[in-house]
Amino acid sequence: MLFLDGKYVQALNAGVYYWWKNSIIVLVAKVDTRMQQLEVNGQEILTKDKAALRINAQAQYRVADMEKAILQNKEYDKQLYVAFQLALREYIAGYSFDEVLEKKDAMAPFVLQQVKEKAEALGIEVIGFGIRDIILPGDVKEIMNQVLIAEKKAQANIIMRREETASTRSLLNTAKLMEENSMLFKLKEMEYVEKIAEKIGEITVNGNGVLIEQLKQIFAPQK
Repeated sequence: MLFLDGKYVQALNAGVYYWWKNSIIVLVAKVDTRMQQLEVNGQEILTKDKAALRINAQAQYRVADMEKAILQNKEYDKQLYVAFQLALREYIAGYSFDEVLEKKDAMAPFVLQQVKEKAEALGIEVIGFGIRDIILPGDVKEIMNQVLIAEKKAQANIIMRREETASTRSLLNTAKLMEENSMLFKLKEMEYVEKIAEKIGEITVNGNGVLIEQLKQIFAPQK
């Protein structure tokens, strides 16, 4: 930006420029028009129900109108920072703690929309904004962890009861089928005997032929 005797003249395009060294004071001020990062960290904000939250956020912006940013405003970057602060406070102060956590995805779009209008007056184009962290107070964090553990235990109990119910229903159906079909009952009996026999290394029998016949009746299928 070219200034002659302290007065703004024009914005200079890229290139090399020469001026005569005389009584006229020539000043060229440089403005970075690349995309820049703005950190909005450590914002201590109270919710509607007086819960203290600490917010860390970040934004991307660039200078779109040098004349507005430099000539009509002082320290445009600090003004932009304050605009983000106020928009964050406006959003969080309007909701309770639980509502903020439920609607946290809507926080960034709200702040971005609110700041864009003010940024245009600063000659700034806001490109993006995002919430990096929502830090809860220590006591609230501990309570939420307890709630989460209780919820997971409740879910586990529901699953266990569901499986127990399904297992009981399956046993009941099997019992009904075995009651109606004697052959199925005998097959089931043989299945359990086979499982028991697999765990027996040897059998020592004392007695007469009646005992042998009884074992035969248990382990051998009847024809």
